[in-house]
Amino acid sequence: MFISLEGVDGSGKSTQARLLVEALGPETVAIREPGGTDAAERIRGLLADPDLELEPLAELMLFCAARADLTERVIRPALEAGRDVVSDRFSDSSVAYQGAARGLGVGEVISLCDLATDGLWPDLTLFLRVDPEVGLGRAQSGDRFEAEGLDLQRAVATAYEEIAKIAPDRMVVLDATGTVEEVHARVLAAVEAHVE
Repeated sequence: MFISLEGVDGSGKSTQARLLVEALGPETVAIREPGGTDAAERIRGLLADPDLELEPLAELMLFCAARADLTERVIRPALEAGRDVVSDRFSDSSVAYQGAARGLGVGEVISLCDLATDGLWPDLTLFLRVDPEVGLGRAQSGDRFEAEGLDLQRAVATAYEEIAKIAPDRMVVLDATGTVEEVHARVLAAVEAHVE
């Protein structure tokens, strides 16, 4: 199964992805977006640089390039081998950040993500819902997206709510407030419910 975790910056995705990988067992493949291959990690460095200005379309294309490499080199081979894959972000991030918040258009970004991944979308996406102000207060990386502040995070949060309405078959909204353990229990319950 291919599972992604999504949410605004500081929603706890990375922590919950790590805990889910541990819970699913040693055969589980853990990835982060962008990243996971040499090329994608280099692209990640560009995208995270707070001193770098990028046009929204250029930003999206970099994400799609990293995602295409990751999909072909890591995700598809793992899924074909029968392994679970847990991703800290995937295409829904581009839909929310570049499609909605940056104004490139949700439909256009979905099409480009489809092209980059040859139609691969997660079987299950866990949207960790947290107030953008709370998330930004928790966020620690200081990357370009966090540095843009609350307006961007609010636009992204709204976009995720819309995606959850459009794709209820694969996206589950989870309350990301409370302790790490409480959120982890919600994550595990959602995964178990999806498998049944």
